[in-house]
Amino acid sequence: MRFQCLVCLLLASLAYGQAAQPAPAAIDKAPEVKVRPDDPVITMNGFCAGPAQQGKACQTVITRAQFEKLTEALQPGMSLSLRLNVANSYARNLRMSAAAEKRGLDKTPAFEEEMRFARMQLLAQDLSHALQADASNITDAELEDYYKKNESSYEQATVARIFVPRAKQIVPAREEHEDTGSADAQSAVTPKADEEAQQKAAEDAMTKVAADLRARAVNGEDPDKLQIEAYTEAGIPRTTSNTKMEKVRRATLPLRHETVMDLKSGEVSEVLSDPGGAHFIYKMISKETLALEDVKTEIRTVISSQRYRDSMKSFQGEVVFSDAYFNPPVKPATPPHQNRSGKRKKPPVQDDEDHD
Repeated sequence: MRFQCLVCLLLASLAYGQAAQPAPAAIDKAPEVKVRPDDPVITMNGFCAGPAQQGKACQTVITRAQFEKLTEALQPGMSLSLRLNVANSYARNLRMSAAAEKRGLDKTPAFEEEMRFARMQLLAQDLSHALQADASNITDAELEDYYKKNESSYEQATVARIFVPRAKQIVPAREEHEDTGSADAQSAVTPKADEEAQQKAAEDAMTKVAADLRARAVNGEDPDKLQIEAYTEAGIPRTTSNTKMEKVRRATLPLRHETVMDLKSGEVSEVLSDPGGAHFIYKMISKETLALEDVKTEIRTVISSQRYRDSMKSFQGEVVFSDAYFNPPVKPATPPHQNRSGKRKKPPVQDDEDHD
């Protein structure tokens, strides 16, 4: 946006030499004082831009109207605390830019390039701002049409979700054999050799538990009770559990779980398994469709964002960058000198003095 670039240009010097100022919270909460458009808001004593007006009596005054013309260009509705930051930078930059002009720095080729690039960047960001404004111009008819076409996205549900861990906790086998012979040593190694088999058996066991809990949920058993049993079967003691989830929408569910929103009240989902191996069982408690008035702001944001992205695609054409310039090949390190025998030679030692 326009503000990002202009703030870089105007506030870059805030990092150094900034005068002490009140905390932002104190500024923003200050009582409102009526300041007329022609009243001064920045007064710079002892400074005048014109060389004929220098001296102690010289004074530069910036009125409210003049200053707010700048702040509105930078960021409409700028906060009071940020305005003070801009004022500090503006006053300092006025002095510094006047001194730079005396040195002729505004006549250098480098300054011309800086201005050319700054102008290009500002125009690009002003265009971005205009495109965002265009994208936000959405009629009520367009909002209603989008709502009707995507009504399922605005369903909101209360569900119970049962989480079934991937596998039972595996208790390491005790080593009851001492390394007194090859047979005993082999027995001690056996648990490690069977680790993968044990892990698979532990996962298969919880897969069966998930299927059993799902069947019991269909028969009307309490999801909270079933959740506790799921943890118990996995070797994770749990005495209380709350499976209830409210205000659930398709966009808030994992992609693999979105079909839950197709359930009717009282229905139980199939066992949904994630790539990580955990299992989930959902029971639909209640479901409603949010009214258009409740989601207008959300829909407006979605449409506006999509329109803006579409408008920016025309400026994202193919660009070819020279690898020879931007990614030049790295020169290989010079190999050490070798003599005919293949042994490395020591580098010659130079004397401190030159010899003919």
